[in-house]
Amino acid sequence: MFCAARGAQWFLRFYEIGIAANDHVTTRGIEYLNKCGVRYEVLTYHHDRKGAKYAAHMLGLPPEVVIKSLVFQADDGSFFFALMSGEGSVSEKKLARVSNHKHVAPSSPHDAERITAYQVGGISPLGAKNPLPVFLDRTAASHAEVVINAGARGTLVRLATTDLVSATHASIADIRIE
Repeated sequence: MFCAARGAQWFLRFYEIGIAANDHVTTRGIEYLNKCGVRYEVLTYHHDRKGAKYAAHMLGLPPEVVIKSLVFQADDGSFFFALMSGEGSVSEKKLARVSNHKHVAPSSPHDAERITAYQVGGISPLGAKNPLPVFLDRTAASHAEVVINAGARGTLVRLATTDLVSATHASIADIRIE
């Protein structure tokens, strides 16, 4: 993934905005946010099962602001992220339409791990091994801040939704099952 912040401008911006840091936790996703100059807060919990609803419960957050990172595969073999709030479900029909494909389906856990280099339960578009297109659900994008996996099980980051969109080059679209 590429971010706009580079070189000396990045160095100055990094110190101007005062990025939140947790000296004990780092992931590729957190490193990516640092390189992009994005403000965030690291949130951790003991991970005994996967899921955005469970993470929201463990962190005492509403599931509407905790984003699940789902990897989908299109009929042409390409992969992309669908970001949906914890209480929502992705409409494959709507996702296919906005991604310009005839059919899409959730990728297998094996493919999701292979493509992102993250474990299921810790998958994130932040710092993924392969930069993939990202589609963020319009309802999830309506919140000022969201919480998303940082690339490790039990490690999430809270950040401004606009920063998530900017860092991932996400397209905002209606991909929710009504």
